This record gives sequence, C-alpha cells and structure tokens, in this order.
Amino acid sequence: MTGTAQMLTVRVPLAVRKPRGGRKLVLPPGGITPRGTSAADTTLVKALARAFRWRRMMEAGRYGTINELAAAEKINSSYVSRLLRLTLLAPDIVEAILDARQPERMTLPGLMEPFSVEWKIQRNQWQGG
Repeated sequence: MTGTAQMLTVRVPLAVRKPRGGRKLVLPPGGITPRGTSAADTTLVKALARAFRWRRMMEAGRYGTINELAAAEKINSSYVSRLLRLTLLAPDIVEAILDARQPERMTLPGLMEPFSVEWKIQRNQWQGG
C-alpha cells in the first residue's frame, strides 16, 4: 500500500445491562432512548462492529488475505467476505442501523445476499449496456 492510511475512531459510551429475561439491553448514557421506534437489531449491529474490526485488522496488515483472517477467526472465508461487504454501506445507512431507523426489511441475512439480477441489469443500462 502506498500513501498514508487514515483511521477514524468513534467512541460511544454505553451501559450493557442484563434484565431478568436473560437478554442484554444496551443503554446510552443518561438513559436516552434510540431515535427509532424499536430497539436496534443487535444481530445486525454486532455484525457491523465485527466487519469494521476485521477491516481495520486487514488495513493494519495484521492479515494479508481474507483466508488468513478467516483461519485466525476459525470461521468460513465466504462468511468473512460477505460480512466485510457491510463496511461498504453508505455512512447514512450504517447510522440508521445503529439508531434503529433502518427499514424493517433490512436485516443481516438480507444484506448478506448477493445483489439481485434486476439491479445488475438496471446498473448496466445506466452505463450504456
């Protein structure tokens, strides 16, 4: 790699509490509730955090390939590849997910699916063929 790598660190103070039901509840400081109508999709939020952590490790040179990273994490390289795609989401989409404002249909399984054929056709039409 040439050039200077830039890193952005975002720190969000949170308190993790385990209520009697056994599920963890993440509370921002002061007990402020999320802007959305429901709690954040914890599975999707955890996947985003994991994907960005993996991307940082690869950018830092800790792992040279996705296969090396997958072996170190003891998971399938295909899964790592699909999860790393989450780091390519637009910042406003990532913010909406973290604030629990994403559309209800936006789930981790849906984001890990390949793009639809229709999208590819439309994209090719925009490019003149």
